[in-house]
Amino acid sequence: MRRWWPLALLLLALLALQAKFWWGDGGLREARALEARVEDQRRENARLQQRNDALSAEVEDLKSGEAAVEDRARSELGMVKPGEVFYRVVEPDAGPAASGDAAERDP
Repeated sequence: MRRWWPLALLLLALLALQAKFWWGDGGLREARALEARVEDQRRENARLQQRNDALSAEVEDLKSGEAAVEDRARSELGMVKPGEVFYRVVEPDAGPAASGDAAERDP
């Protein structure tokens, strides 16, 4: 009768450890959730690294070349060189605001 007590005690300890492994804090479920979070963070880091690389290349272009500065001044600020003529093309179907402007000009 005394021989089965140590075996039963070891079996009970094994079951308790298995339960903690599968369902307890820091168990398998939590480890899988953490692995998913790590993978999401790696993807986000890769996306941000690409963005940083593009911004670094743009900064380098702006530091090294006048062409990039000139292109930016033309596109964002509407600047022109001396002697150039700037043309603005206005579409005739610009909407109700354009028809109101035309009515004010033609009395």
